[in-house]
Amino acid sequence: MNLSILLTFTLLYNVVLAKIHTFNWTTGWGNYDVDGTFERPVITCNGEFPWPDIRVAKGDRIEIYLTNGFTDANTTLHAHGLFMKGMNQMDGPPMVSQCPIAPGDTFLYNFTVDDNVGTYWYHSHTLGQYGDGFKGKLIIEDGENNENFPYEYDEEVSIELSEWYHKTSEELIPSFMSLFNPTGAEPIPQNLIINNTKNLTWDVKPNTTYLLRLLNTGGFVSQYFWIEDHNMTVVEVDGVYTEKNTTDMLYITVAQRYSVLITTKDDTSKNYAIMQKFDDTMLDKIPKELELNATSFMTYNSSAPKPEESYVDSLDDYLDDFYLIPYDKVEVYGEPDYTITLDLKMDNLISGVNYAFFNNITYTSPKIPTLMTVLSAGTDANNPYIYGTNTNTFVLNRNETIDLVLNNLDSGKHPFHLHGHVFQLVWRDRPYDSDLGEEPHAYNETESHTFPQYPMMRDTVYVNPQSNFVLRFKSDNPGVWYFHCHIEWHMVQGLTIVLVEDPYGIQSDPTQQINQNGLDICKSVGVMTSGNAAGNDDFFNLKGQNVQENFIPGGFTAKGIVALTFSCLAGILGLATLAFYGLMDIPDAVEKVADDLSIPLTDIVDTSTHFT
Repeated sequence: MNLSILLTFTLLYNVVLAKIHTFNWTTGWGNYDVDGTFERPVITCNGEFPWPDIRVAKGDRIEIYLTNGFTDANTTLHAHGLFMKGMNQMDGPPMVSQCPIAPGDTFLYNFTVDDNVGTYWYHSHTLGQYGDGFKGKLIIEDGENNENFPYEYDEEVSIELSEWYHKTSEELIPSFMSLFNPTGAEPIPQNLIINNTKNLTWDVKPNTTYLLRLLNTGGFVSQYFWIEDHNMTVVEVDGVYTEKNTTDMLYITVAQRYSVLITTKDDTSKNYAIMQKFDDTMLDKIPKELELNATSFMTYNSSAPKPEESYVDSLDDYLDDFYLIPYDKVEVYGEPDYTITLDLKMDNLISGVNYAFFNNITYTSPKIPTLMTVLSAGTDANNPYIYGTNTNTFVLNRNETIDLVLNNLDSGKHPFHLHGHVFQLVWRDRPYDSDLGEEPHAYNETESHTFPQYPMMRDTVYVNPQSNFVLRFKSDNPGVWYFHCHIEWHMVQGLTIVLVEDPYGIQSDPTQQINQNGLDICKSVGVMTSGNAAGNDDFFNLKGQNVQENFIPGGFTAKGIVALTFSCLAGILGLATLAFYGLMDIPDAVEKVADDLSIPLTDIVDTSTHFT
């Protein structure tokens, strides 16, 4: 048999084996008690909660007919971590690779999973919706029954970690993005949850090796995870197989995934605690009622007592993913052809609202989805200017080595996700602590840095406080790809850039053209499908583009003007409230004003002065 016939036979054989998995989903709202406290509105799928998991094999095709059943909100769907090669319009971020789906409209997400195996998830990419429940696990088997997985195991279990708020995103976002929150303090969750509940029971068998898939599908807080008196051997991160690395604790940021092997004990007389813990350093304040630990149960014997909380001596002993080695031992890529340097900071604009910035730009959506600008720009598509001055768009040539250097000028830790790729983490600096007098430390390429021979590869990674990292990847996937902080609050604040990768390659690929369904959903929301970021056919005329608010004028510090504005508003509200209580002849009026405004009494009045 000659080579061409063999290749044709192999292709046809794979096509026959590949399956098509079709889902018809409609979004909606219902009420559900997730954390055992009380019912609250959640986003449902076909009237049910939680959303279904997807399980397919490598090479299969997924068809999701997503109908927007909301009455007053748009929506989209993103398959987190999938490369979407040649299928960029199926990636999901609104005004990047598609238009948002209007109420009543249906969009077909139709893609194959040729280049991915392992642990993934899907979620809405619209305005905090996944925090209200629009999300689910997406597992891609490596061959039939995962037969090509590189390690032996007996059974498989998936655990989804998250946090839970007692208010919806629709309620939380206005108060978060507000003059009355000038520091940009993120809303504090009420509970940690696991598989959309609290206090999960996992029944296990003795002498059994489990492949445990762990996903943090939360929108904010990183979690420590451990199982009392059991080791975990990491074998996959974010769809990348790794050499075995055994630990007793994991640190999992939002959007990250770990697969671990756990071998159970011989003895079935005792049960063990499964522990989650907030990374409370990410919380601006810790309410006294907040339980930082959450306990679930690994149950060997249902007749034996449930375990108590499991404590650890130190939270510093978790596995550092920087030192994981890919199973395929991909060597560090060569010197970069192009370097993107991003300086991250959080600051206030003229309104007093706190935003997030890369290089002094807070991402502001264009009027045309960026992919559609690429497809309509002709030879101008390689000029980043046409994609808008407020979108932080970078154009990449095909098949180059790219370094993305991120300098974190903020005192918080941030998890970052790159669409369409896995990257090598070639450098991550230590944390720098302002309480110890340390200043933010930027990456200096002139200094000597030792990169790993086989860097860890994944699609989501954290940067330490006031620190830096360097990601290295190949621009081998033509498309328009988001790079963003996966803390949903920071996405709302604008902590995003856009990579236009090989724009001419996008234009020349028939599979990358916008299909009729994509054009129709744009029509429903009144968005044009060609032109620059401003919607103009003259691609170098950005008149009318969406832009961020102005910066605070020179001569003022951001904190100063916000403090002044806030103090004025507090004063006005204080006088109004004093008048209200005074007219009602309520005693202790000043104290009640302070309590209502949630500010110290001394900020309103000198408490050494007594009123009668």
